Amino acid sequence: MFFLQDPSFFSMGMWSIGAGALGAAALALLLANTDVFLSKPQKAALEYLEDIDLKTLEKEPRTFKAKELWEKNGAVIMAVRRPGCFLCREEAADLSSLKPKLDELGIPLYAVVKEHVRTEVKDFQPYFKGEVFLDEKKKFYGPQKRKMMFMGFIRVGVWYNFFRAWNGGFSGNLEGEGFILGGVFVVGSGKQGILLEHREKEFGDKVNLLSVLEAASKIKAQTWASKEK
Repeated sequence: MFFLQDPSFFSMGMWSIGAGALGAAALALLLANTDVFLSKPQKAALEYLEDIDLKTLEKEPRTFKAKELWEKNGAVIMAVRRPGCFLCREEAADLSSLKPKLDELGIPLYAVVKEHVRTEVKDFQPYFKGEVFLDEKKKFYGPQKRKMMFMGFIRVGVWYNFFRAWNGGFSGNLEGEGFILGGVFVVGSGKQGILLEHREKEFGDKVNLLSVLEAASKIKAQTWASKEK
């Protein structure tokens, strides 16, 4: 048992433990930056979206079925993760940049939020050029709600998104629930269906604006084709 009295033995042991912990941390960091632990989104059916109850944010709110948003002309709808989040404000501003083109196509731009906290929606609206409605049951974030917790803060992509939004001059706050991931939908008029469904993979995972415009253009094209018939 003489080796127990050898200081180098303990040094080597501590070094091995440290190296093992470092390796485990590196592996965890690597896995956190893959899609291995990300919950897979479940596609929403048109019937599911149609039946969602939404509320207006007026003093005397009106409850209505979500299908009213797109029934006549289709719609582009942003399911906002958190109105005070600077990443969500960045995406809202990006979508709003499409408003002139959407207006030409006759397609409205809307947003839904999952809670109405103090002045959060009011403070969000300078970034978003469309009406905002309340989805109290968080149906637009389903059918299977997905969350990103603190793992998000060790993802390289999330930090890239942080710096992109900061450099763009966006700021925000920490008010409200921000772990349930949002998304963007382009829904056709009538029964045309869901033409684009973007589900946020991680904080700041924005929809491709060109894809939004392409899907919106299909609404108009399909509407004209159905009228000609």
